[in-house]
Amino acid sequence: MKKRLLFVCLGNICRSPSAEAVMNGYIKTNQLNDKFECDSAGTAGWHTGNKADERMRKHALQRNYNLTSLARKFDAEIDFDKFDLIFGMDQQNVKELKALARNKADLNKIKLITNYCSRYSNYQSVPDPYYGGDEGFELVLDIIEDACENLLKELT
Repeated sequence: MKKRLLFVCLGNICRSPSAEAVMNGYIKTNQLNDKFECDSAGTAGWHTGNKADERMRKHALQRNYNLTSLARKFDAEIDFDKFDLIFGMDQQNVKELKALARNKADLNKIKLITNYCSRYSNYQSVPDPYYGGDEGFELVLDIIEDACENLLKELT
């Protein structure tokens, strides 16, 4: 049975779709497609149905990650049941997810993605690059690659 992973940020157009794509890339490279399934969502629904931010897609594509998912809002009634682990990109995402948790089992699924960083362990969150420049999008990918690499090692 596949382990289902969900990555969550605010709008689901920068950080969480990047984490989904990076993790899917690592899963494919390690030939673990039969063991894992990934998705992403946002705590807010402003961008529902939209592609990931164009700037984020451009930076990710330069690293061979294709952000293909469409933004969607986290649905507590569906997502807590469907996913085994749910990763917030920052403390606020984690706080909002915990507020939606229906029980202790839901709470136990929620993790902060940066807890899996080794090279970028000084970051307590994946910073939102939306209002910044190119360096912010690159930093997001650096942190997410670090976290996803270690997360996959832990899960396998």
